[in-house]
Amino acid sequence: MSEESSSRGEARPQRHRISVADYHRMAELGLLSADAPLELIEGAIFDLAPASHAHRSTVRRLEERLRAAVNGQASVLRHAPMRLGADSEPAPDLTVLRSVRDGAHPRQPSAADALLVIEVSDATWHYDHDTKVPFYGRHGIPEVWLLDLTSSTVHFFRALTAGRYADESVTEHPGVTFLPGLTDAAVDLAGLFWGT
Repeated sequence: MSEESSSRGEARPQRHRISVADYHRMAELGLLSADAPLELIEGAIFDLAPASHAHRSTVRRLEERLRAAVNGQASVLRHAPMRLGADSEPAPDLTVLRSVRDGAHPRQPSAADALLVIEVSDATWHYDHDTKVPFYGRHGIPEVWLLDLTSSTVHFFRALTAGRYADESVTEHPGVTFLPGLTDAAVDLAGLFWGT
């Protein structure tokens, strides 16, 4: 804002944020396609890029490994919307949730249910890294893994403190990695990327 406009006391236009309830109502009314890959992040609707074959394959293989690794100690969901506050409903590629008695969650998962969120990134690296990882931190997700298909690296975001990840690391040679919040549960991340 220029000095002239600020001295006039002019207000900047404000973005209208929609709530999760508004978002669901829009879908019910047919304003949003049921098949469209969308997610609601802090009141804004984002179109997600179509998933590549490498993305779909990596998510599927990692889901299988995670299910074997948790061995009934937790639930693993793929592309399941999570309720994070009144204006956010992201759909992470994979989410590891705290175990519930009968294996079924009676309500939509929230940050309190999550042990780990995983995003697999190719064409969406900047969105995943710059928007979604900090967003997950602000909403209390304890740990995030970001698999970068372009560079064949895994980025780990851990030690959540005051809404930020204090421990960020990256590896080009992922291997056996322990899952947060679970006893002796580890997943082998080796060989997930094409050509590795």
